[in-house]
Amino acid sequence: MRAPKDQRFFGVYDIYLFDQALRERGFKNIAGIDEAGRGPLAGPVVAAAVILPEGKRFNGLRDSKKVPEKERETIFRELISDSIDIGIGIIEADVIDRINIRNATIMAMESAVRDLSRSPDLLLIDAMVIPGLDIEQMALIKGESKSASIAAASIIAKVTRDKLMYHYDSIYPEYGFSKHKGYATKEHIEKIMSHGPCEIHRKTFEKVMSLTLPILRESDG
Repeated sequence: MRAPKDQRFFGVYDIYLFDQALRERGFKNIAGIDEAGRGPLAGPVVAAAVILPEGKRFNGLRDSKKVPEKERETIFRELISDSIDIGIGIIEADVIDRINIRNATIMAMESAVRDLSRSPDLLLIDAMVIPGLDIEQMALIKGESKSASIAAASIIAKVTRDKLMYHYDSIYPEYGFSKHKGYATKEHIEKIMSHGPCEIHRKTFEKVMSLTLPILRESDG
């Protein structure tokens, strides 16, 4: 399926017009899908599926990576209040270690779609397809910058994951998860070197393994 042509006004891309062009082709329940947490060394990967109301514009909605945290929270609350439907999929670190991050991401996305209360007639997915679903799909590279529905999913997934990492910070305060959210910051790497990995670290990730080996050697000695 071909994507609609670029929708630009004076060189500025309008992410709402992309979705509207698809609605004009007959797709009324478009679910945008995106994930948060593929790259971190700890914590879950979280996916969201969002069906937006036609004609509604959410102030500041864009790729979650370009939105400051406080503004993300504001957009998140508005999306929770005014979206037609939202589904969430969460795959924890132990499953990621068992099936790998790519498969875990697909599983999270599929779970998010199945968590919707209504069946979408089109899935707009950031750079992926979901093999287990018999629904028409469109994979968009940098989709969160092209589609309002995917941008909404990116906000929902990011804020949901951040909230989970705040929770994990209360369980494992020595790692500072509330600051780095599990990503490979200098502080996080130093904490792993000091304390070793905890239950929510992705122990099959090369960086975690490389940091853990010296600790194991030291304990064996």
